[in-house]
Amino acid sequence: MARISAVDRRADLISAALRVVAANGVAAATTRAIVAEAGMSLASFHYAFSSRDELLAELVAHVVEQERVVLDVGDLVGAATDRASDEVAPLELRAVVQAGLERYFELLRADPGREAAMQELSYYAMRTPGLEHVAGEQYRRYAELAGEALTLAAEVSGTRWVRPLEELSRIVIAFTDGLTVAWLVRRDDREALQLIASVASLIASLAEPRRG
Repeated sequence: MARISAVDRRADLISAALRVVAANGVAAATTRAIVAEAGMSLASFHYAFSSRDELLAELVAHVVEQERVVLDVGDLVGAATDRASDEVAPLELRAVVQAGLERYFELLRADPGREAAMQELSYYAMRTPGLEHVAGEQYRRYAELAGEALTLAAEVSGTRWVRPLEELSRIVIAFTDGLTVAWLVRRDDREALQLIASVASLIASLAEPRRG
C-alpha cells in the first residue's frame, strides 16, 4: 500500500471534517468520526494534527481559500460584461457588484452544506476558549476578499468609493451572511436574487465617477 504524505494526509482529513460538519454539525465532528470518514486510523490523525481544534482551524482557512479561488475577482469583469450592453463603456458599477454577489450565491446553491458548516464553525470558534482567533481570521479573510472585489469593481467601472473600503467590505459581508442564513432556511432563489439586485444598487450608490 502506498504511503500517504503528511500533506495529503492533512488534506484528506480536512475534507473529511468538512463532510462530517456539513452533514451532522460541529458537535458530531469528533476525532473518531473524522478519521472514520477519511478511512484512516487515530494514529494517522495524530501524526497530521496535534488536536481536533487545530484541524478545525485549518478547515476554516481551507474553505475560505477555496472560496477565494472560486470567486476569482478577475472573472467578475467577464460576468459583468455579459450582463452589460456592448455600447456601455466603462462597465456599470452596479452590474459588476451584482455579478459578484450572484457568483457568491451560485457557490452557496452549489454546496449548501459547506456554507452551513462555515456558519456553524464560526459560532463554535467564538464559543471555544483559545479558538476565538479562528473566527476573527475567517472574517478578516472575508473582508480581504470583499475589498479586492470592490476595488476591482471601481477600477473597471471608472468610479471611486465615497466611503472607506473597510466599511463597504463590512456591508458586503453582513449582507452575504444574512443572505446565506435566509436562503438556507427558505431556499427561495427568487427572493435571494431580488435582494442581490437591491443591495448591488445600494452599494453602487456609494460611489462617484472618477475624476480625470
